[in-house]
Amino acid sequence: MTNSLELGLDTFGDITSTAEGVVLSHARVIRNVVEEAVLADEVGVDFIGVGEHHRADFAVSSPEMVLATIAGRTKRLRLGSAVTVLSSDDPVRVFQRFSTLNALSSGRAEVILGRGSFTESFPLFGYALDKYETLFEEKLEIFAALLAGGPITWRGTTRAALKDQRVYPPIEGEGLKSWIGVGGSPDSVIRAAKYAMPLMLAIIGGDPARFKPLVDLYHRASEQLGEARLPVGVHSHGYVADSDEKARDELWPDYKRMRDRIGAERGWPPSGRADFDREADQGSLYVGSPETVARKIAATARQLGLARFDMKYSAGGLSHERMMRSIDLYGRKVIPMARDMLA
Repeated sequence: MTNSLELGLDTFGDITSTAEGVVLSHARVIRNVVEEAVLADEVGVDFIGVGEHHRADFAVSSPEMVLATIAGRTKRLRLGSAVTVLSSDDPVRVFQRFSTLNALSSGRAEVILGRGSFTESFPLFGYALDKYETLFEEKLEIFAALLAGGPITWRGTTRAALKDQRVYPPIEGEGLKSWIGVGGSPDSVIRAAKYAMPLMLAIIGGDPARFKPLVDLYHRASEQLGEARLPVGVHSHGYVADSDEKARDELWPDYKRMRDRIGAERGWPPSGRADFDREADQGSLYVGSPETVARKIAATARQLGLARFDMKYSAGGLSHERMMRSIDLYGRKVIPMARDMLA
């Protein structure tokens, strides 16, 4: 599986700053995300994932709108979410939006479904957090039925029942590739196997090898359910520059501000440079020269038997210019190197 590894990029549309420290508007960041995706298409990146958030530090609340614009300006790049917060959305509308994106892009759409790592969307759209599990389970059940095609009949507790309901537009071609994004819960891994959906692991800290038991659990559960071996992907943070030292020095200040801001909400201690360097050396931070990043991606792909690796290239205030340079190096140098290492 690893010798045909797909290599993608993810962004949450982080609110960025100029080299002079001027904070960009949400609208400007969204336009910059489109430009970043166009470059990714030009340099050979396989996939772009755009995250959904509803908070001040991320610009994108409607990934499908951004992805539709990207679709009109790219030719080969696969287009998806990272992730779509299904629990606080309507599964029928999610299906319709991604089916429409699939039509506009001539079959390049994907969706990564998840519960999200933030909770702002729940009160915003009127959903109770104490129904967190039920909301995702019921809505995933509906979405999976829609993917199967034909009319759907469904009854549950979180939305109106459906009876022999057809939903339009139908998926054109071979279907809509639908992943389940997981942060590390065995129950979530088994759920992905139950619905025969590829597994996307969000690994944002620690040695990636520690997720091998979850990958093994996923494949065992799929096998017991009579499914063929399904793809596994990884989403992790990264940044590429001309040298290891330059990459770390350029990323560190913005990475620290981003992590400390989110950490303050979650009770994490402030991050230190030694922690950052350790994560880059031994953990799940793919930072360095093209060769360093390629080698680390190849090692993770071998350890976990990956079909895809997606690098989150945006990090807090990291400038658009630096992200563009990182994307260019990722596509032109990291991807061919990683594939050569795995061949």
